Amino acid sequence: MLMAHPTVLADLIEQYESLRVRHDDEAGTQARQRLSDVSYTLCVATGTRDITAALAAARRRIMGARPEHDAVRADAWRLLAPKSSPPSL
Repeated sequence: MLMAHPTVLADLIEQYESLRVRHDDEAGTQARQRLSDVSYTLCVATGTRDITAALAAARRRIMGARPEHDAVRADAWRLLAPKSSPPSL
């Protein structure tokens, strides 16, 4: 199975968290669709079928990346701690 780069996963997690907050606040059609798209992409990138498993797998992959690797952003590590449980889509 192809493995997504930790930087890509960190970016997807960041997008997901941001969109989830916006979704909770405005719940518009466009926000819902974008959240759904990012959730799907996270699932595909991690080889999982639901967003909870995708977030866990992405965080494990980021944690397994070497921090000295120059392509892994330092701020990616703050994404490892789950903020709260994701909403069901």
